[in-house]
Amino acid sequence: RYQVKFRRRREGKTDYYTRKRLVIQDKNKYNAPKYRMTVHRYRLSDCYARIQGAMIVCAACARELPKYGVKAGLTNYVATYCTDLLLARRLLNRFGMDRIYEGQVEVTGGEYSVESIDGQPGAFTCYLDAGLARTTTENNVFGALKGAVDGGLSIPHSTERFPGYDSDSKEFNAEVHQNHIMGQNIADY
Repeated sequence: RYQVKFRRRREGKTDYYTRKRLVIQDKNKYNAPKYRMTVHRYRLSDCYARIQGAMIVCAACARELPKYGVKAGLTNYVATYCTDLLLARRLLNRFGMDRIYEGQVEVTGGEYSVESIDGQPGAFTCYLDAGLARTTTENNVFGALKGAVDGGLSIPHSTERFPGYDSDSKEFNAEVHQNHIMGQNIADY
C-alpha cells in the first residue's frame, strides 16, 4: 500500500528526518527551548519549535546590508557571513549579552569558538539548520555559520566544510577562508 508523504516534504520544503533530530530536546531540560539557526537564501533567523509552530526569536535579511555599506552581491558567501554576523549581534543584544560576548573582533578566518565566562550567563547556544541545502564544502550555509560564531553565538561545528580545508592533508588554511569572507576570490575572478 502506498503512503503519501507529508505535504511539506512533497513540496520540497521540509526534511523531517533532520528536523526531528534538531527539534528534540532532552527530557531533563524541562521545556527549555532548543534554539536553531535557520539559513534560507536571503533570510536568516533564530527560532525554536513549539506545537503551534516555529517561534522566531530574531531575524536578519540580506536586503538590510546596503544600510551597512554592502551595496552588491547579496547572495554570495560574503553576504551570508555579514547577514549572520548582524543576526548574532541582534540576538545577543535582545538578550542583553552583547556586552559580555563581543565575538571575534578581527576577521581572521581562523577557528574560533565562544566560551562561557564565569559569573555571567552562559554563551547563547544554537544549532545550524541547513534545511534542504546540500552541505557541500564552501557552501554559503557555512558562511552563515562562520558569521554567527564570529558574532558571539556558540554553535557546535568543525572547520571541515569551510573554504581552505584540504581533505587530503586534513589541514585548514585560515588565509583562504579569510579571502572568501572578504570577497577576495570574487575580486580576483
